[in-house]
Amino acid sequence: MVMREVIGRSKWAWAAFGVALALAASAGNAQPATATVDCPARDGLSFLCGAEKPEDLTHIPGTRWLIASGFSSGSGLKLIDMQRKSTVRWFTASPAQVAWDQEAFPECTAPPEPSVFNARGISLRMAGRQHGRLHVVNHGGRESVEIFDVDLAAKGPPHLSWRGCLMMPAGHVGNAVATYRDGTVLVTVLTRPGTTITDFELGKPTGMVLERTSGQAAFHLVPGTELPGNNGLETARDDRGFYVVAFGLRSVALFERGNASGPVALVKASGFMPDNVHWDGKRLLAAGMVADEPACGGARKIVDGVADGMKCPRGYRVAVLDPVRKRFTLMAEGPRNAAFNGVSSAVIAQNILWLGSYQADRLAYRRLQGRTSRR
Repeated sequence: MVMREVIGRSKWAWAAFGVALALAASAGNAQPATATVDCPARDGLSFLCGAEKPEDLTHIPGTRWLIASGFSSGSGLKLIDMQRKSTVRWFTASPAQVAWDQEAFPECTAPPEPSVFNARGISLRMAGRQHGRLHVVNHGGRESVEIFDVDLAAKGPPHLSWRGCLMMPAGHVGNAVATYRDGTVLVTVLTRPGTTITDFELGKPTGMVLERTSGQAAFHLVPGTELPGNNGLETARDDRGFYVVAFGLRSVALFERGNASGPVALVKASGFMPDNVHWDGKRLLAAGMVADEPACGGARKIVDGVADGMKCPRGYRVAVLDPVRKRFTLMAEGPRNAAFNGVSSAVIAQNILWLGSYQADRLAYRRLQGRTSRR
């Protein structure tokens, strides 16, 4: 059964930026993110400013902390305190945050430069309750997957340490990243060299999934994964497969690991364009913009051979993907919001829905009705 969430205007006020300053001091190496002066609630959403283009989100399980990427030059990574509603710039490349593992990651001798660090897709895999490994797609200064350790052993905010990077093949730009327990890294490419966004909107295969196992010197193509706009990515809980958003098809393709014949199923999203897809506890959450937005003239169009840039504000939807039954169940939706367009990711924690965006200068959040959190 489809569960629809009634949109109500949030009564929360935006937390004062001084709270972010206090958090930055307690975080040691983190620095306060830039906040806008005016960030009022609007159209059912409250906002947390200072997170430039938070394209992807992940929750550190069992904690009050979110990690947000920053899909613009210098935006880097943000650490979000969900209780205080505050954000800090997490990675500053201070000596305490650099612990290069030269043997495991010989390709990059220095961490990403914070002034140009451009973080897109992120993936966190925990090893117990206090330690995790964070993979981040980076476009700032190099096309790479940056690798960090996350340590929650000490009191206060989690500590971040850069360990190294994996370089993307020449000419290829990563989008989303995911991992298996054995250390294998998967990365999607939205448009390979010579293809365009317009191509995948026309249904033409433009992207791929790249794979790199521990000890390999480079990424290689996973055969059969060429789709129209390979976007969001996640691995199966049992590591027997993976899930890839085909953005041009408004669908998620289900793959079996080691099966080179292509996707075993294609699950069409109802009424929205799934972007990122991540495990949220036991649920596989997908989020994205409404596909047919009347205020924007309906579905995305190609004008004079170029796909529309999606700047017109569209509503959003968040849905659970059941990879066994091969269907989506709607969890939440909301109307178009001039202050927050380009919804690309979602996390639910303590019945609060957090939304990321590849366009906005802020995070959005709102309370959900009923018991929905499974963290």
